Amino acid sequence: MGTINGRDRERLQRLLDTLERMRLDEYVEYVSNRRRMIWQNILYGVCRGLGFTLGFSVLGALLAVLLRGLVVDNIPLIGGFLAEVIHAIEARM
Repeated sequence: MGTINGRDRERLQRLLDTLERMRLDEYVEYVSNRRRMIWQNILYGVCRGLGFTLGFSVLGALLAVLLRGLVVDNIPLIGGFLAEVIHAIEARM
């Protein structure tokens, strides 16, 4: 096997620099520690679920306020339906 010439050495150095920037060693350490990976994924799932719940609650509250405003304006055709929906929501609160 021959020696590495200048061009190959430069390409190899660029590859090593790229791997260092990718933090490949940290990724391999993370993947190899299954307990840590499972724990972090569980925490990520819980946080994501809380985010969805809070977001849905805020959007639902805004929708209820908007629907109440439409009922107050007494828009024909949908006013009665919206009134029933709002009464059902208030009954569950």
